[in-house]
Amino acid sequence: CSSLAIGTTTGYRLFSLSSVEQLDQVHESNEIPDVYIVERLFSSSLVVVVSHAKPQQMNVYHFKKGTEICNYSYSSNILSIRLNRQRLVVCLEESIYIHNIKDMKLLKTILDTPPNTTGLCALSINHANSYLAYPGSATSGEIMLYDGNTLKTACTIPAHDGPLAALAFNSTGSKLASASEKGTVIRVFSIPGGQKLYEFRRGMKRYVNISSLVFSMDSQFLCASSNTETVHIFKLEHLTDSRPEEPPTWSGYMGKMFQAATNYLPAQVSGMMNQDRAFATVRLNISGQRNICALSTIQKLPRLLVTTSDGHLYIYNLDPQDGGECVLIKKHSLLGSGKTEDNKENDLQSPLPQSYAATVARQSTVPSTSTMPGYSEDGGALRGEVIPEHEFATGPVCLDDENEFPPVSI
Repeated sequence: CSSLAIGTTTGYRLFSLSSVEQLDQVHESNEIPDVYIVERLFSSSLVVVVSHAKPQQMNVYHFKKGTEICNYSYSSNILSIRLNRQRLVVCLEESIYIHNIKDMKLLKTILDTPPNTTGLCALSINHANSYLAYPGSATSGEIMLYDGNTLKTACTIPAHDGPLAALAFNSTGSKLASASEKGTVIRVFSIPGGQKLYEFRRGMKRYVNISSLVFSMDSQFLCASSNTETVHIFKLEHLTDSRPEEPPTWSGYMGKMFQAATNYLPAQVSGMMNQDRAFATVRLNISGQRNICALSTIQKLPRLLVTTSDGHLYIYNLDPQDGGECVLIKKHSLLGSGKTEDNKENDLQSPLPQSYAATVARQSTVPSTSTMPGYSEDGGALRGEVIPEHEFATGPVCLDDENEFPPVSI
């Protein structure tokens, strides 16, 4: 989460997120209007763009050289694109295409996927674990997990009762978070096994549309945002029974009684009672707008970033020890001149503990947390489907040097 890509009516813009006070524009292009998908490969010069003018065509550029690497056309509109150092995944409503990112050749096609009108999918940014996740059903919350390296199905996860609304891998590809269209419960599963590790309750009173799920780089925290004004941050830790003995207070006594009661309740009810609630929250001054969140480290401190569809970036401080309400420290305008707007807080508060920052300070960029998989030999040619028209890259895709990629973490 070290850069931000936005599509606009006139083209697209790329920003660096290395500073709270300053929003540095890395690149701006006005060659293609009405860009609705723009995905950058980490901090490299490779960027993938899709425009409403040609919604069935994917263009791959080397923006520093100002050259087009290649383009592909598909049989229907492109709904989402995900990429890591190994794979580029294109999601259509009822099919998924997997490309080898080094030469852009089509490796695999998954046909006849359940109708996926939003293009929901997730791809691990860790290319050693290039797992893909996408809906396995249009009516239930089944997740299909696919191995993008071996090009084989890994497992099926029965994650929710209702249809899926959000999916996100952690940075190593060892965990997968999901939410359904109800938006009340968020679950985290182990990968590739699919065992449930955590269950968080976002709320019980109303259904919401989860628009963004994202892990922190160290997988200690999981952030969820929706069409409401509240952003929730959950802490991934298992509470153990080896806690120190509580003082004999009335509240402590009732807490033990409540815990004991769950042993005699139906599993569904007791499970709901045991679910963890938010560790930290943010109350936005807007509601009803689509937004995307990220947990990042900027200037050695943990931050929560929220980008809204009206063209603003909000930066909050996150206390990794005590949580609570996050403090807004900066608001940037993304669509105007790029100048920052006044914020209600002064500069950074007293320094926060550095231990969390030290573990998260790997500088890599997480493409938006959605992605997909592929399925069928020889690009699907054996099954008779139409291979998309395309222009292959003239040779292996070579960026300026390997330093444009983030370091590989073991």
